[in-house]
Amino acid sequence: MSITNEEAVKQLRALMEDVDDSLRESYRNIHQGYTTETLSRFLKARDWNVQKAHKMLLECLEWRTQNEIDKILTKPIVPVDLYRAIRDTQLVGVSGYSKEGLPVIAIGVGLSTYDKASVHYYIQSHIQMNEYRDRVVLPSATKKQGRPICTCLKILDMSGLKLSALSQIKLMTAITTIDDLNYPEKTETYYVVNVPYIFSACWKTIKPLLQERTKKKIQVLKGCGKDELLKIMDYESLPHFCRREGSGSGRHISNGTVDNCFSLDHSFHQDLYNYVKQQALVKGSSAPIRHGSVHVKFPEPDTEGNKIFDTLETEFQKLGNDQKM
Repeated sequence: MSITNEEAVKQLRALMEDVDDSLRESYRNIHQGYTTETLSRFLKARDWNVQKAHKMLLECLEWRTQNEIDKILTKPIVPVDLYRAIRDTQLVGVSGYSKEGLPVIAIGVGLSTYDKASVHYYIQSHIQMNEYRDRVVLPSATKKQGRPICTCLKILDMSGLKLSALSQIKLMTAITTIDDLNYPEKTETYYVVNVPYIFSACWKTIKPLLQERTKKKIQVLKGCGKDELLKIMDYESLPHFCRREGSGSGRHISNGTVDNCFSLDHSFHQDLYNYVKQQALVKGSSAPIRHGSVHVKFPEPDTEGNKIFDTLETEFQKLGNDQKM
């Protein structure tokens, strides 16, 4: 961090000392005792402009308060069959840790269908994973490594990506916008694997629209990316779809669902689901767990985000028209 950046953190820290009492719990849940790293993330997201970062952080805290995000880990998705259906159609999980101790989050972009529950359930599930990562997984990794671990790595599997994914763009826009505005700079690097032609065609158009710092984070790897990924993590931490060429994001593999980090039967999802159920019992004492999704207000994407998703939608439509000809 340069002198200029250190001064920016100092100024933002001073501004946050006057944060309203109603926002303090949310602020504590965000920084988890690591305020310098947290302030740096918001500053980085706003190109180290202190006033813009301050506005972004306050809006984030207000969004959390208005939508009761600090209580979302006390609201399990029930019944369990519904949660399993969500896990089978929103393919996300933690496969392990990098050699530097960062959590490795795997995302099955191509085979996620988001078609077994309402948009609100998928948003709730996504935010719960974010909050569990920030309040449980990262603090645990920090304790194990003996230094702050505040970011993760993401491996995006594009196996099975089809033009029908166009119908999911609205939901993906909402999820991406929530992350950009409220969980900024949480990902160190994005590794894209098992890339089909449709992704390659869209990537050429989308890449020039991305900010330079975002471009530097994205690495499109050859095939399943196994050889490159083994340089930064052990074999045991590789997602199942990276363990051999052509493995794909299959929901069930030869070793069973235990090795499939997308599955509800994987240890990560078992721990997460049990944690939320336990928190619900602690909060509600003997009261029965309520059914129904949490309705979270979706933030509006910024200008850059709108442009990217509009361009992506146009490219998908072009590819669809080309296939019909």
